[in-house]
Amino acid sequence: MSTVSVKDAKSGFAALVDEAANGGFVTVTRHGKPAAVLVSVEAAEAARKALNKPQPNFGKFLLTFPGGIEFERNPSKMRDIEL
Repeated sequence: MSTVSVKDAKSGFAALVDEAANGGFVTVTRHGKPAAVLVSVEAAEAARKALNKPQPNFGKFLLTFPGGIEFERNPSKMRDIEL
């Protein structure tokens, strides 16, 4: 993984594209801070698929519980708390 400034990236863009196409990651910095990353098309597609993957929903997961278990509720009153 290489890191280059925007200025250097402009002058050597073709070489950076070749490095990314060969599976490397090229971080482009602006004012010393990372601003962008050049990656291969395959890496970009994998990232896009990962971002578009449906997120698990905890509520739906709980609804898949088969049930059949009875829980006893504690009938005692809640205790007082001083804040």
